[in-house]
Amino acid sequence: MAWDFETDPEYQKLLDWADEFVREELEPLDLVLHDPYDKSDPRVQAIIRPLQDRVREQGLWACHLGPELGGKGYGQVKLALLNEILGRSRWAPSVFGCQAPDSGNAEIIAHFGTESQKDLYLKPLLNGEISSCYSMTEPHGGADPTLFTTRAVKDGDEWVITGEKWFSSNAKHAAFLIVMAVSDPDVSAYEGMSMFIVPAGTLGLEIIRNVGVGGEREGSHGYVRYDGVRVPAENLLGAEGGAFVIAQTRLGGGRIHHAMRTIAQVRKAFDMMCERALSRQTRYGPLSKLQMTKEKIADSWIEMEQFRLLVLRTAWLIDKHQDYKLVRKDIAAVKAAMPKVFHDVVQRAMHLHGALGISTEMPFSAMMVGAQALAIADGPTEVHKITLARQLLREYEPVEGLWPSGHLPTRREAARARYADLLELEVGNS
Repeated sequence: MAWDFETDPEYQKLLDWADEFVREELEPLDLVLHDPYDKSDPRVQAIIRPLQDRVREQGLWACHLGPELGGKGYGQVKLALLNEILGRSRWAPSVFGCQAPDSGNAEIIAHFGTESQKDLYLKPLLNGEISSCYSMTEPHGGADPTLFTTRAVKDGDEWVITGEKWFSSNAKHAAFLIVMAVSDPDVSAYEGMSMFIVPAGTLGLEIIRNVGVGGEREGSHGYVRYDGVRVPAENLLGAEGGAFVIAQTRLGGGRIHHAMRTIAQVRKAFDMMCERALSRQTRYGPLSKLQMTKEKIADSWIEMEQFRLLVLRTAWLIDKHQDYKLVRKDIAAVKAAMPKVFHDVVQRAMHLHGALGISTEMPFSAMMVGAQALAIADGPTEVHKITLARQLLREYEPVEGLWPSGHLPTRREAARARYADLLELEVGNS
Protein backbone atom coordinates (compact mmCIF):
# COMPACT_ATOMS: atom_id res chain seq x y z
CA MET A 1 0.00 0.00 0.00
CA ALA A 2 1.42 3.38 -1.03
CA TRP A 3 0.15 6.47 0.73
CA ASP A 4 2.90 9.04 0.92
CA PHE A 5 3.04 12.81 1.40
CA GLU A 6 6.81 13.08 0.96
CA THR A 7 8.72 14.10 -2.16
CA ASP A 8 11.45 11.90 -3.58
CA PRO A 9 14.74 13.14 -2.01
CA GLU A 10 16.49 13.62 -5.35
CA TYR A 11 13.63 15.65 -6.77
CA GLN A 12 13.35 17.60 -3.53
CA LYS A 13 16.93 18.79 -4.07
CA LEU A 14 15.91 20.17 -7.45
CA LEU A 15 12.87 21.85 -5.89
CA ASP A 16 15.07 23.39 -3.21
CA TRP A 17 17.39 24.75 -5.91
CA ALA A 18 14.42 26.14 -7.85
CA ASP A 19 13.01 27.74 -4.69
CA GLU A 20 16.23 29.62 -3.97
CA PHE A 21 16.79 30.50 -7.64
CA VAL A 22 13.30 31.97 -8.03
CA ARG A 23 13.59 33.91 -4.76
CA GLU A 24 17.06 35.33 -5.37
CA GLU A 25 17.18 35.75 -9.15
CA LEU A 26 13.68 35.91 -10.62
CA GLU A 27 11.32 37.58 -8.16
CA PRO A 28 13.44 40.78 -8.30
CA LEU A 29 13.04 40.80 -12.10
CA ASP A 30 9.31 41.35 -11.65
CA LEU A 31 10.12 44.79 -10.26
CA VAL A 32 12.33 45.99 -13.13
CA LEU A 33 11.31 44.10 -16.29
CA HIS A 34 7.88 44.40 -17.89
CA ASP A 35 6.67 41.80 -20.37
CA PRO A 36 8.08 38.25 -20.55
CA TYR A 37 6.47 37.70 -23.94
CA ASP A 38 8.27 40.58 -25.66
CA LYS A 39 11.43 39.07 -27.16
CA SER A 40 12.40 42.23 -29.07
CA ASP A 41 14.61 43.96 -26.45
CA PRO A 42 18.20 42.66 -26.64
CA ARG A 43 19.01 44.12 -23.21
CA VAL A 44 16.28 42.01 -21.61
CA GLN A 45 17.36 38.91 -23.51
CA ALA A 46 20.93 39.45 -22.33
CA ILE A 47 19.63 39.10 -18.77
CA ILE A 48 17.26 36.20 -19.42
CA ARG A 49 19.43 33.91 -21.57
CA PRO A 50 22.06 33.17 -18.88
CA LEU A 51 19.30 32.44 -16.38
CA GLN A 52 17.68 30.00 -18.81
CA ASP A 53 21.06 28.31 -19.26
CA ARG A 54 21.31 27.78 -15.51
CA VAL A 55 17.88 26.14 -15.53
CA ARG A 56 18.98 23.86 -18.35
CA GLU A 57 22.08 22.88 -16.39
CA GLN A 58 19.81 21.68 -13.59
CA GLY A 59 17.66 19.70 -16.03
CA LEU A 60 14.55 21.74 -15.24
CA TRP A 61 13.93 23.30 -18.67
CA ALA A 62 10.48 22.61 -20.23
CA CYS A 63 9.89 19.66 -17.92
CA HIS A 64 6.36 19.12 -19.29
CA LEU A 65 7.86 17.89 -22.59
CA GLY A 66 9.55 14.58 -23.28
CA PRO A 67 13.32 14.01 -23.62
CA GLU A 68 13.06 14.02 -27.42
CA LEU A 69 12.07 17.70 -27.15
CA GLY A 70 14.62 18.65 -24.51
CA GLY A 71 12.41 18.17 -21.45
CA LYS A 72 12.12 15.58 -18.70
CA GLY A 73 8.62 14.33 -19.44
CA TYR A 74 7.62 14.79 -15.82
CA GLY A 75 4.21 13.63 -14.66
CA GLN A 76 1.64 16.02 -13.24
CA VAL A 77 2.67 15.60 -9.59
CA LYS A 78 6.26 16.66 -10.25
CA LEU A 79 5.09 19.47 -12.52
CA ALA A 80 2.62 20.63 -9.86
CA LEU A 81 5.31 20.83 -7.18
CA LEU A 82 7.59 22.78 -9.51
CA ASN A 83 4.85 25.15 -10.63
CA GLU A 84 4.01 25.89 -7.00
CA ILE A 85 7.42 27.55 -6.86
CA LEU A 86 7.36 29.17 -10.29
CA GLY A 87 4.02 30.80 -9.61
CA ARG A 88 5.70 33.31 -7.29
CA SER A 89 7.32 35.18 -10.19
CA ARG A 90 5.91 36.53 -13.44
CA TRP A 91 9.23 35.80 -15.16
CA ALA A 92 9.85 32.31 -13.75
CA PRO A 93 7.78 30.34 -16.30
CA SER A 94 9.65 31.98 -19.19
CA VAL A 95 13.02 31.27 -17.60
CA PHE A 96 11.99 27.63 -17.01
CA GLY A 97 10.54 27.17 -20.51
CA CYS A 98 6.93 26.60 -19.46
CA GLN A 99 5.23 29.95 -20.02
CA ALA A 100 1.56 29.74 -21.02
CA PRO A 101 0.26 29.86 -23.71
CA ASP A 102 3.61 28.88 -25.25
CA SER A 103 3.87 25.72 -23.15
CA GLY A 104 0.44 24.47 -24.23
CA ASN A 105 1.04 25.43 -27.85
CA ALA A 106 4.37 23.61 -27.81
CA GLU A 107 2.69 20.55 -26.36
CA ILE A 108 0.03 20.28 -29.05
CA ILE A 109 2.48 20.94 -31.89
CA ALA A 110 4.69 18.23 -30.40
CA HIS A 111 1.75 15.80 -30.29
CA PHE A 112 -0.15 16.75 -33.45
CA GLY A 113 2.21 18.78 -35.63
CA THR A 114 3.96 17.64 -38.78
CA GLU A 115 7.75 17.54 -38.98
CA SER A 116 7.69 20.73 -41.02
CA GLN A 117 5.54 22.49 -38.39
CA LYS A 118 7.90 21.35 -35.66
CA ASP A 119 10.91 22.74 -37.53
CA LEU A 120 9.26 26.08 -38.30
CA TYR A 121 7.44 26.75 -35.03
CA LEU A 122 8.18 24.25 -32.27
CA LYS A 123 11.98 24.47 -32.15
CA PRO A 124 12.23 28.27 -31.88
CA LEU A 125 9.34 28.24 -29.40
CA LEU A 126 11.10 25.68 -27.20
CA ASN A 127 14.34 27.67 -27.40
CA GLY A 128 12.52 30.74 -26.09
CA GLU A 129 13.30 32.68 -29.27
CA ILE A 130 9.67 33.51 -30.11
CA SER A 131 6.26 33.81 -28.45
CA SER A 132 2.94 32.39 -29.62
CA CYS A 133 -0.81 32.89 -29.23
CA TYR A 134 -3.77 30.55 -28.74
CA SER A 135 -6.74 32.13 -30.52
CA MET A 136 -9.93 30.29 -29.54
CA THR A 137 -12.49 32.35 -27.62
CA GLU A 138 -14.96 34.49 -29.60
CA PRO A 139 -16.80 37.72 -28.69
CA HIS A 140 -20.18 35.95 -28.59
CA GLY A 141 -19.02 32.37 -28.16
CA GLY A 142 -17.68 32.48 -24.63
CA ALA A 143 -17.01 28.99 -23.33
CA ASP A 144 -19.53 27.33 -25.65
CA PRO A 145 -17.83 26.06 -28.82
CA THR A 146 -21.21 25.35 -30.41
CA LEU A 147 -21.61 29.13 -30.77
CA PHE A 148 -18.31 29.75 -32.56
CA THR A 149 -18.74 31.43 -35.95
CA THR A 150 -15.16 31.80 -37.22
CA ARG A 151 -15.09 29.73 -40.42
CA ALA A 152 -12.31 27.96 -42.30
CA VAL A 153 -13.16 27.04 -45.91
CA LYS A 154 -10.96 24.88 -48.12
CA ASP A 155 -10.03 26.59 -51.38
CA GLY A 156 -7.72 24.45 -53.47
CA ASP A 157 -4.44 24.06 -51.61
CA GLU A 158 -5.36 26.72 -49.06
CA TRP A 159 -7.66 27.31 -46.13
CA VAL A 160 -9.47 30.66 -45.93
CA ILE A 161 -10.24 31.80 -42.37
CA THR A 162 -12.87 34.44 -41.65
CA GLY A 163 -14.15 35.63 -38.28
CA GLU A 164 -13.23 37.35 -35.03
CA LYS A 165 -11.55 36.09 -31.86
CA TRP A 166 -11.62 37.64 -28.41
CA PHE A 167 -8.97 37.60 -25.67
CA SER A 168 -6.31 36.01 -27.85
CA SER A 169 -3.65 36.46 -25.20
CA ASN A 170 -0.21 37.57 -26.33
CA ALA A 171 -1.30 38.18 -29.94
CA LYS A 172 0.70 41.39 -30.24
CA HIS A 173 4.00 39.62 -29.49
CA ALA A 174 3.25 36.29 -31.18
CA ALA A 175 5.27 34.97 -34.10
CA PHE A 176 2.32 32.71 -34.91
CA LEU A 177 -1.24 32.10 -33.74
CA ILE A 178 -3.04 28.77 -33.35
CA VAL A 179 -6.62 29.41 -34.47
CA MET A 180 -9.68 27.28 -33.81
CA ALA A 181 -12.32 27.56 -36.55
CA VAL A 182 -15.42 25.78 -37.84
CA SER A 183 -14.37 23.73 -40.87
CA ASP A 184 -17.57 21.67 -41.25
CA PRO A 185 -20.79 23.42 -40.09
CA ASP A 186 -22.93 20.41 -40.98
CA VAL A 187 -21.71 18.20 -38.13
CA SER A 188 -21.40 18.57 -34.37
CA ALA A 189 -19.13 21.36 -33.17
CA TYR A 190 -17.11 18.69 -31.40
CA GLU A 191 -16.35 17.08 -34.77
CA GLY A 192 -16.55 20.03 -37.15
CA MET A 193 -13.82 22.36 -35.88
CA SER A 194 -10.16 22.38 -36.91
CA MET A 195 -6.98 24.12 -35.78
CA PHE A 196 -4.65 26.12 -37.99
CA ILE A 197 -1.27 27.76 -37.60
CA VAL A 198 -1.38 31.37 -38.82
CA PRO A 199 1.97 33.20 -38.99
CA ALA A 200 1.99 36.77 -37.72
CA GLY A 201 1.81 39.31 -40.54
CA THR A 202 -0.35 37.10 -42.76
CA LEU A 203 -2.51 39.23 -45.06
CA GLY A 204 -5.97 39.73 -43.54
CA LEU A 205 -4.84 39.16 -39.95
CA GLU A 206 -5.70 42.27 -37.92
CA ILE A 207 -5.46 43.06 -34.22
CA ILE A 208 -8.45 45.35 -33.71
CA ARG A 209 -7.18 46.34 -30.26
CA ASN A 210 -5.26 45.00 -27.31
CA VAL A 211 -7.45 44.63 -24.26
CA GLY A 212 -6.31 45.09 -20.68
CA VAL A 213 -7.72 43.74 -17.45
CA GLY A 214 -8.41 45.60 -14.23
CA GLY A 215 -6.88 49.06 -14.44
CA GLU A 216 -4.77 48.41 -17.53
CA ARG A 217 -5.45 50.77 -20.41
CA GLU A 218 -3.86 48.50 -22.98
CA GLY A 219 -3.03 44.94 -22.17
CA SER A 220 -1.90 41.89 -24.06
CA HIS A 221 -5.22 40.21 -24.84
CA GLY A 222 -5.89 40.69 -28.52
CA TYR A 223 -9.26 41.30 -30.12
CA VAL A 224 -8.34 39.73 -33.47
CA ARG A 225 -10.05 39.77 -36.86
CA TYR A 226 -9.39 37.17 -39.57
CA ASP A 227 -10.53 38.79 -42.80
CA GLY A 228 -10.16 36.12 -45.48
CA VAL A 229 -6.82 34.98 -44.06
CA ARG A 230 -5.25 32.40 -46.36
CA VAL A 231 -2.89 29.73 -45.09
CA PRO A 232 -1.47 26.70 -46.94
CA ALA A 233 -3.24 23.37 -46.44
CA GLU A 234 -0.19 22.11 -44.56
CA ASN A 235 -0.89 24.68 -41.82
CA LEU A 236 -3.75 22.50 -40.60
CA LEU A 237 -2.73 21.31 -37.12
CA GLY A 238 -3.68 17.70 -36.52
CA ALA A 239 -6.61 16.09 -38.27
CA GLU A 240 -9.42 18.00 -39.94
CA GLY A 241 -12.27 18.19 -37.42
CA GLY A 242 -9.93 17.32 -34.55
CA ALA A 243 -9.75 20.72 -32.82
CA PHE A 244 -11.89 19.80 -29.82
CA VAL A 245 -9.77 16.74 -28.99
CA ILE A 246 -6.59 18.78 -29.35
CA ALA A 247 -7.99 21.55 -27.14
CA GLN A 248 -8.87 19.12 -24.34
CA THR A 249 -5.39 17.60 -24.51
CA ARG A 250 -3.99 21.08 -24.10
CA LEU A 251 -6.27 22.29 -21.33
CA GLY A 252 -6.36 19.32 -18.94
CA GLY A 253 -2.82 19.52 -17.62
CA GLY A 254 -2.73 23.29 -18.02
CA ARG A 255 -5.49 23.72 -15.45
CA ILE A 256 -3.39 21.85 -12.89
CA HIS A 257 -0.35 24.02 -13.64
CA HIS A 258 -2.47 27.17 -13.29
CA ALA A 259 -3.81 25.88 -9.98
CA MET A 260 -0.38 25.28 -8.47
CA ARG A 261 0.87 28.65 -9.67
CA THR A 262 -2.23 30.14 -8.05
CA ILE A 263 -1.30 28.42 -4.78
CA ALA A 264 2.03 30.25 -4.97
CA GLN A 265 0.16 33.55 -5.23
CA VAL A 266 -2.19 32.59 -2.42
CA ARG A 267 0.78 31.70 -0.22
CA LYS A 268 2.40 35.05 -1.05
CA ALA A 269 -0.75 36.86 0.12
CA PHE A 270 -0.87 34.65 3.22
CA ASP A 271 2.75 35.41 4.08
CA MET A 272 2.10 39.13 3.75
CA MET A 273 -1.00 38.77 5.91
CA CYS A 274 0.98 37.13 8.73
CA GLU A 275 3.80 39.67 8.47
CA ARG A 276 1.27 42.50 8.68
CA ALA A 277 -0.48 40.92 11.66
CA LEU A 278 2.78 40.80 13.60
CA SER A 279 4.13 44.21 12.58
CA ARG A 280 1.05 46.49 12.66
CA GLN A 281 0.56 48.00 16.10
CA THR A 282 -2.85 49.07 17.43
CA ARG A 283 -3.81 50.54 20.80
CA TYR A 284 -4.24 46.96 22.00
CA GLY A 285 -0.92 45.74 20.65
CA PRO A 286 -0.15 44.04 17.33
CA LEU A 287 -2.98 42.97 15.03
CA SER A 288 -2.00 39.36 15.70
CA LYS A 289 -3.43 39.66 19.24
CA LEU A 290 -6.93 40.33 17.96
CA GLN A 291 -9.33 37.40 17.69
CA MET A 292 -10.69 38.29 14.26
CA THR A 293 -7.16 38.50 12.88
CA LYS A 294 -6.44 35.03 14.19
CA GLU A 295 -9.64 33.78 12.57
CA LYS A 296 -8.63 35.26 9.20
CA ILE A 297 -5.23 33.58 9.42
CA ALA A 298 -6.67 30.23 10.48
CA ASP A 299 -9.37 30.22 7.79
CA SER A 300 -6.85 31.19 5.13
CA TRP A 301 -4.37 28.45 6.04
CA ILE A 302 -7.10 25.78 6.13
CA GLU A 303 -8.51 26.78 2.74
CA MET A 304 -5.06 27.05 1.18
CA GLU A 305 -3.97 23.61 2.39
CA GLN A 306 -7.27 21.98 1.45
CA PHE A 307 -7.00 23.33 -2.06
CA ARG A 308 -3.34 22.34 -2.39
CA LEU A 309 -4.13 18.75 -1.42
CA LEU A 310 -7.04 18.64 -3.88
CA VAL A 311 -4.75 19.81 -6.69
CA LEU A 312 -1.96 17.35 -5.83
CA ARG A 313 -4.44 14.47 -5.54
CA THR A 314 -5.84 15.37 -8.96
CA ALA A 315 -2.32 15.50 -10.40
CA TRP A 316 -1.66 12.07 -8.91
CA LEU A 317 -4.85 10.69 -10.48
CA ILE A 318 -3.81 12.03 -13.89
CA ASP A 319 -0.44 10.31 -13.55
CA LYS A 320 -2.11 7.10 -12.42
CA HIS A 321 -4.76 6.83 -15.13
CA GLN A 322 -3.04 8.67 -18.00
CA ASP A 323 -6.52 9.60 -19.18
CA TYR A 324 -7.97 13.08 -18.61
CA LYS A 325 -11.51 11.78 -19.12
CA LEU A 326 -11.26 9.58 -16.03
CA VAL A 327 -10.20 12.59 -13.95
CA ARG A 328 -12.62 15.04 -15.49
CA LYS A 329 -14.63 15.71 -12.33
CA ASP A 330 -11.50 16.23 -10.25
CA ILE A 331 -10.08 18.74 -12.74
CA ALA A 332 -13.45 20.53 -12.76
CA ALA A 333 -13.40 20.67 -8.96
CA VAL A 334 -9.92 22.20 -8.99
CA LYS A 335 -10.96 24.80 -11.54
CA ALA A 336 -14.13 25.72 -9.61
CA ALA A 337 -12.39 25.99 -6.23
CA MET A 338 -9.36 27.95 -7.45
CA PRO A 339 -10.77 31.50 -7.85
CA LYS A 340 -12.69 31.38 -4.57
CA VAL A 341 -9.68 30.37 -2.48
CA PHE A 342 -7.54 32.97 -4.24
CA HIS A 343 -10.14 35.71 -3.74
CA ASP A 344 -10.91 34.94 -0.11
CA VAL A 345 -7.32 34.78 1.12
CA VAL A 346 -6.29 37.88 -0.81
CA GLN A 347 -9.29 39.83 0.47
CA ARG A 348 -8.37 39.05 4.08
CA ALA A 349 -4.77 40.09 3.47
CA MET A 350 -5.95 43.28 1.77
CA HIS A 351 -8.23 44.23 4.66
CA LEU A 352 -5.53 43.68 7.27
CA HIS A 353 -3.34 46.14 5.37
CA GLY A 354 -6.02 48.85 5.50
CA ALA A 355 -5.64 51.71 3.01
CA LEU A 356 -2.18 50.40 2.09
CA GLY A 357 -3.82 47.15 1.02
CA ILE A 358 -5.97 48.73 -1.70
CA SER A 359 -3.15 50.92 -2.99
CA THR A 360 -0.78 50.15 -5.84
CA GLU A 361 1.98 49.83 -3.23
CA MET A 362 0.65 46.33 -2.59
CA PRO A 363 -0.18 43.55 -5.09
CA PHE A 364 -3.61 42.72 -3.67
CA SER A 365 -5.76 44.71 -6.13
CA ALA A 366 -4.07 42.99 -9.06
CA MET A 367 -4.47 39.65 -7.29
CA MET A 368 -8.20 40.25 -6.82
CA VAL A 369 -8.57 40.93 -10.54
CA GLY A 370 -6.49 37.83 -11.19
CA ALA A 371 -8.89 35.75 -9.10
CA GLN A 372 -11.81 36.94 -11.21
CA ALA A 373 -9.88 36.21 -14.40
CA LEU A 374 -9.27 32.64 -13.19
CA ALA A 375 -13.01 32.27 -12.66
CA ILE A 376 -13.51 32.89 -16.39
CA ALA A 377 -10.38 31.65 -18.17
CA ASP A 378 -10.39 28.06 -19.51
CA GLY A 379 -14.14 27.88 -18.90
CA PRO A 380 -16.15 29.78 -16.27
CA THR A 381 -16.65 28.43 -12.76
CA GLU A 382 -20.34 27.74 -13.41
CA VAL A 383 -19.55 25.40 -16.32
CA HIS A 384 -17.06 23.42 -14.24
CA LYS A 385 -19.52 23.11 -11.35
CA ILE A 386 -22.11 21.70 -13.75
CA THR A 387 -19.53 19.26 -15.12
CA LEU A 388 -18.61 18.16 -11.61
CA ALA A 389 -22.22 17.69 -10.54
CA ARG A 390 -23.06 15.67 -13.66
CA GLN A 391 -20.09 13.39 -13.11
CA LEU A 392 -20.99 12.86 -9.45
CA LEU A 393 -24.68 12.20 -10.12
CA ARG A 394 -23.83 9.50 -12.64
CA GLU A 395 -22.35 7.50 -9.79
CA TYR A 396 -25.78 7.47 -8.10
CA GLU A 397 -27.95 6.61 -11.09
CA PRO A 398 -29.93 3.34 -10.61
CA VAL A 399 -28.92 0.39 -12.73
CA GLU A 400 -31.50 -0.11 -15.48
CA GLY A 401 -33.49 -3.34 -15.21
CA LEU A 402 -32.96 -3.98 -11.49
CA TRP A 403 -36.15 -2.25 -10.41
CA PRO A 404 -39.67 -1.92 -11.81
CA SER A 405 -40.14 0.88 -14.29
CA GLY A 406 -40.68 4.20 -12.56
CA HIS A 407 -39.78 2.86 -9.11
CA LEU A 408 -36.59 3.95 -7.36
CA PRO A 409 -35.74 1.91 -4.26
CA THR A 410 -35.21 3.38 -0.83
CA ARG A 411 -31.86 2.61 0.78
CA ARG A 412 -33.62 0.09 3.04
CA GLU A 413 -35.26 -1.63 0.05
CA ALA A 414 -31.94 -1.84 -1.76
CA ALA A 415 -30.24 -3.27 1.31
CA ARG A 416 -32.95 -5.92 1.85
CA ALA A 417 -32.73 -6.95 -1.81
CA ARG A 418 -28.98 -7.33 -1.56
CA TYR A 419 -29.16 -9.61 1.48
CA ALA A 420 -32.45 -11.35 0.64
CA ASP A 421 -31.01 -14.88 0.73
CA LEU A 422 -29.23 -14.31 4.01
CA LEU A 423 -32.28 -12.73 5.64
CA GLU A 424 -34.50 -15.68 4.62
CA LEU A 425 -31.90 -18.11 6.04
CA GLU A 426 -31.82 -16.26 9.34
CA VAL A 427 -35.63 -16.21 9.52
CA GLY A 428 -35.81 -19.91 8.81
CA ASN A 429 -33.33 -20.72 11.57
CA SER A 430 -34.96 -18.52 14.16
